[in-house]
Formats: sequence, structure tokens, C-alpha cells
Amino acid sequence: RYYLTEVTWKTKICRLPLIMDLQVVEPSLVSVKAVLLLDNDGKRVFSKYYDNTFPGQKEQQKFEETLFNKTHRANAEIVMLEGTTCVYRSNVDLYFYVVGSQIENELMLMSVLTAWYDTVSQVLRRHVEKRSLFDHVDALMLIIDEIIDGGVIVETDPGVILQRIAIKFDDTSFSEQSVVQALQQAKDSIKWSLLK
Repeated sequence: RYYLTEVTWKTKICRLPLIMDLQVVEPSLVSVKAVLLLDNDGKRVFSKYYDNTFPGQKEQQKFEETLFNKTHRANAEIVMLEGTTCVYRSNVDLYFYVVGSQIENELMLMSVLTAWYDTVSQVLRRHVEKRSLFDHVDALMLIIDEIIDGGVIVETDPGVILQRIAIKFDDTSFSEQSVVQALQQAKDSIKWSLLK
């Protein structure tokens, strides 16, 4: 046993046990436990869990509700909750969350959050709102898959992520696009090439 100190109490010496959590943590590449996107009411818009910290739907919803209640009025970027480290960012009507383990580096989680938000912002042309996000759900899923693979952080540069998802979107044939969509896509690509 480990003893913190000896205390004299009415001429008796009492030993107070020191409770230590001597948990050995195995090295792992897995950094992210979950990514969440909630709306103003704390309802799930999008979520992806990478481990069994919250195994069932009820546990996930309870965690999301608790997380939202703790963060929707707070003016911070990092929260420790239920043995996890959560970094978050809010926008008009959306809350972006990246959840890691309790011992995870907050800067790594914040780099994932920043890459996710910045890439979504560029895809939505700076109109990061729930309504416009629903029109681009496929891009949202591709963005998350390019940033994180099975909980492992793969890429955090928004420019690289945009190039990768653009390649996947370019696989659609011109017969599937309307003339207006093709013109808009050409206009956007010219604009982006001029801005670079």
C-alpha cells in the first residue's frame, strides 16, 4: 500500500491510504474516439464513433446530450467530460465536436477540428449552416473519411483534403450533370485557380 501521510488524531496515528490509478496505457495511433455535429437544440446532425466507449445508441445520445448541455452556453474550446477530452467549435446553428481520450493531446484534437471546419466551410462557400450542410452530406462524409480513418488522424491540411474530395467528385460523368451544374463547376474551378 501507498501512504500519503500520517495524521495524529486524539493521540492515535492514522495512516491515510493514497489512492493511485496506476493504469498503464499502451501506445496507440488511435487518437479520435468520435466526431459529432449537433444543431442548436443538441440534436444529432452527423456523428461517427470510432471505438466502444459509447457502445449503444442510448449511451451515445446520453453523451451527446450531456456534452451539448455543458458546452452550448460555455465560452471555451476544450471540455473534459466522462473520461474524454472534447474540443468544439460553434457556428450559426451547428456545433462541431471532436472527442478523444482523457490523455489525448488537445492540440492534435484541435487540429482535426480546425481542418474539419475549414474544409466544410470552403465546400459550403463560407455558408456553414444546417440547411446548406444537408445539401452536401456526401461531401461531409468524404471530408471526415479523409481526415480520420478508424480513429487515426490521417490528414489535417484543408487544401489537401479539398483536392482529395474534388477528385472523388470529378468521377461523375458529364451526362449526369445538368448544363447549369457544369457551368457552375467550371466557374468555381476557374475562380479557385485564380485565387491560388
